Amino acid sequence: MMSDETDAKTRSEERAERAERMAKEGAQAMAEHLASVKAVDDRTVKLRALRLAKEAADAEAKAAAPPPPPKRKRS
Repeated sequence: MMSDETDAKTRSEERAERAERMAKEGAQAMAEHLASVKAVDDRTVKLRALRLAKEAADAEAKAAAPPPPPKRKRS
């Protein structure tokens, strides 16, 4: 009888330890996921700013360039 109680207590402790370990691992995985999402968002913001700056510079260069000579039609 004592063995059954000891086994039950041991199994209960093992389940509690496993649940605690799983909770810690889940929290760590969530933190890693959120850090990854933040990194992607930060890169997106940086790349968008670079793209907009390049588009503005290209538009400025196009406006400053002389218009191309008109093409002659062949007859």
